[in-house]
Amino acid sequence: MSADSASARPGAVLFACNFNRTRSPMAEALLKQLVGDRIFVDSCGLKRLAQDEGEVTAVDPFVEAVMAEIGCDLSGHRPKTFDELDDESFDVVVSLTPESQHRAVELARGRAAQIEYWPTFDPTLAEGSRESRLNVYRQVRDGLAARIASRFGG
Repeated sequence: MSADSASARPGAVLFACNFNRTRSPMAEALLKQLVGDRIFVDSCGLKRLAQDEGEVTAVDPFVEAVMAEIGCDLSGHRPKTFDELDDESFDVVVSLTPESQHRAVELARGRAAQIEYWPTFDPTLAEGSRESRLNVYRQVRDGLAARIASRFGG
């Protein structure tokens, strides 16, 4: 990372996807692992899954498994929506799905937030054995990790 990049490091980053159970919690954890508390990092989704109504559930179990492989414990993550964010003051909002991109643009309207769209495959669509599905989740994790390292440095 160049000196210019380091000085331009954002103070707060939000990752957004559809349900805040798969891609955005993965990205949040990866950035936190990379930069620690030097950047405030959060994640959210557009809505809750129908099964989440009335109760807050954890991340997708496959996400929890592949993130544990690299030392990220997501057992305490609880999905939330844009409406449940404690703060909306983000310097960078990264949407990982086309659906969340529109809401990210709305959130940033009238603010200095930078909006980035990183289309990311939905690993919940993977089929096959447990191991083949885990491999798809690992590919998504590793792709996000590379993109995050490139964009935010260490």
